[in-house]
This record gives sequence, structure tokens and C-alpha cells, in this order.
Amino acid sequence: MKNRNGLAVQTAGLQHCYGQKRVLEDVSLQVKQGEIFGLLGPSGAGKTTLIKILTGQLKQESGTAEVFGKPSGKLTGQEHRDIGIMMDSFGLYERMNCIDNLKFFTMLSGIPKERGKDVLEKVGLWPARKTLVSRLSKGMRNRLLLARAFLGEPRLLFLDEPTSGLDPRTAAEIHELLLGERERGAAIFLTTHNMAEAGKLCDHVALLNEGRVVECGEPDEICRKYNHQKTLMLHLYNGTDLILGHDRSGLEEMMQYLERGELETIHSSEPDLETVFMELTGRGLN
Repeated sequence: MKNRNGLAVQTAGLQHCYGQKRVLEDVSLQVKQGEIFGLLGPSGAGKTTLIKILTGQLKQESGTAEVFGKPSGKLTGQEHRDIGIMMDSFGLYERMNCIDNLKFFTMLSGIPKERGKDVLEKVGLWPARKTLVSRLSKGMRNRLLLARAFLGEPRLLFLDEPTSGLDPRTAAEIHELLLGERERGAAIFLTTHNMAEAGKLCDHVALLNEGRVVECGEPDEICRKYNHQKTLMLHLYNGTDLILGHDRSGLEEMMQYLERGELETIHSSEPDLETVFMELTGRGLN
């Protein structure tokens, strides 16, 4: 199905409750094909609930949730096959090995069984294809979950905390896989509380707090928007740190250090995403 407006995901005024507790309130966002969209927020902010609504596992209380231009609860079988999902251990069978897990899913979904080998090689798990899921490390399990999400070469990926608890090297390898999927043209809906990860990967982010989107946009633009200090931080070769105003006099002083060969590094004062989140909500992302 061709999406007329080029959007993989669109919500408007989305709300959802668990009993008396409202977990999503007036959530409106858009995700374009071929971009990585990051939903940032601490545990309990409503990130997983939103993914469950967008993938048809839950029905929202009010508002709209569309995937490929259709209500998320009314997608066809082919449209569901165009979606890859990674959520915790969703869809892994502990007493089966890696390749048998994927063969089982190819059989259920009508995907050529050769794709199991292709995606295991893609995520670096082919040497461990005969290893039982119950014996996989955290990093290997995450790779297998990604392999399962990649099986159908989906146009849209929902990835819930794909690098949570992983060492930096494994996380970086997963980042490369996600950038490759974006290059292929897939839209990636990524939830995370890791602001460095979001800044590195995401074309756009939404900051979610207690079920509400408190800010949305490009990561760098958001950081610049909340740059209230507007200062320059200089480090000289002699070890001195200086803070100068972001104005003409500050620039002139900085040029003097530069001309004398004394300036080692210079940084502007833009906050990072976590600092912005704390300013808007009074709490951190962790």
C-alpha cells in the first residue's frame, strides 16, 4: 500500500488509561518514511503503551493512531508484515535455538526460510545459530530480537529500548544496524531514555513525560532552543578554563587567545537533551 502523505506513523490527540490512571494524554506526532524517530522518557512515561497502540495490541481510549495512513487497529496482513517489532523478549522461544526460532517465524509469516540465515548473518549471530535462546547473553538476545524484527524487510520498525543494558561496543554495533535500516528506507520508531543515543541516531525526537509530549523536533534544534546561557567555554593549553559571553567582546577575546596559539578547545553552551528534559519536567530521563 502506498502511503499518500509519506508518513509511516501519525497520531493526533491520542489518549489512553489503565483504570483511573491516564498513561497517554493528547499525544500528537508524525514519523516519516526513511527517518529514525526517538521517543524519549523515563520508565513509566507511556512509551511502551504507545507502541502497543501503534502495533494494534491495544485500542486507544480516544484520538487517532495511524500507520501507513490507516488506523493502527485495521491493518491488513500484508501491512502487518511490513512492520517489525522488538519489545523485551517478545516472540522468542527459550528452548529453541536461534535459527529454529527464525525458521518458525518465516513459516508463520510466509517469508522465505532463507531469510533466517540472511538476518542472522546481518546481526552477527550466524556462528551462534544452534545456541538455545535460554543460553544467549543479553547482547546476543538483543541481536536475535533485531533479527526477528528484520525478517520481513519491514518498512517500519518499532524498537523498544534496543540497547538497554548493553556494553558500549555492542550498543554501537546495533546503532550501525539501525542506520543501515534507515539507509534502506525503513522508518524506525525508537524508544529510549539514553539521550546520547537519541542525539546520535535520531532525525527527530519527542520528549514524553507522564504521558504527555513536552517537546518535539530535531535534537540539535531543541538543544539550541533552550540555550539560555549563550556562553563560550574555552580551555587553554596552560590548563586554564574560561567562560566568555556569546557576543562581540567574547569573540574578540577568544580571537586573541587563538592568535597567540593558546586556545586548545572551544565549546558552546547548548544543553543536551537530558538537561532540556530536566528543565521542562524537573526530573531526569533515567
